[in-house]
Amino acid sequence: MRDINTFLFDLDGTLVDSVPDLATSLNLTLAELRQSPFTLSEIRNWVGNGARALVHRGLSGSHKVDTTIPESEINDALEIFLRHYTNYACHASELYPNVIHTLRALKQNGFKLALVTNKPKAFIPTILEGFNLDALFDLCIGGDSLEEKKPSPLPLLYICNAFNVSPSQCVMVGDSKNDILAAKAAKMKSIGLTYGYNYGQDISSFHPDWVMDDIGRILDVLSLRQKLT
Repeated sequence: MRDINTFLFDLDGTLVDSVPDLATSLNLTLAELRQSPFTLSEIRNWVGNGARALVHRGLSGSHKVDTTIPESEINDALEIFLRHYTNYACHASELYPNVIHTLRALKQNGFKLALVTNKPKAFIPTILEGFNLDALFDLCIGGDSLEEKKPSPLPLLYICNAFNVSPSQCVMVGDSKNDILAAKAAKMKSIGLTYGYNYGQDISSFHPDWVMDDIGRILDVLSLRQKLT
């Protein structure tokens, strides 16, 4: 990582375990539509492609969506979901271990930090402020900030352009194949975290440059822990 000066982080499943709040909001949505709820473990495997995909999976009762569900029905359910999630975006979610320490250490050592999530951008401030992370990021991109979202490389390349850095100077950190595929398409290095939401798939099968079970290991790779302790 000698030439790295910028880190891009995913949000859900990487920095924050948001499944409890997403599950509550989805089940409230389904209840309003007089449909059966799902367990936390079931919904955990549906997270990662944004709110619309999550709602579509909830209506389908499966990670594999039912393509016969009318678009109007998905849109109506999404509107209900977003209304509920507005009230629950930072209610029962929790930071993963070592997130605060790692982000602060990177910031203190001069690295640029960006957030690249497929979550709608309207919810980003609430979550970052709720966990006192808002001052750590120089730029935040949501799933609806640009014309495309991960696994498209567009959000990653947009950040490179905004920071005036090359992809070779950046590392994408995430828990999902969407993060790794986006990084590869952008010609950017990536870190795959094993503890998040990757639809039950082994993140290493997508060949990130590093695989980590603790986000704090970034500091070990950069030899920053000793300097900061």
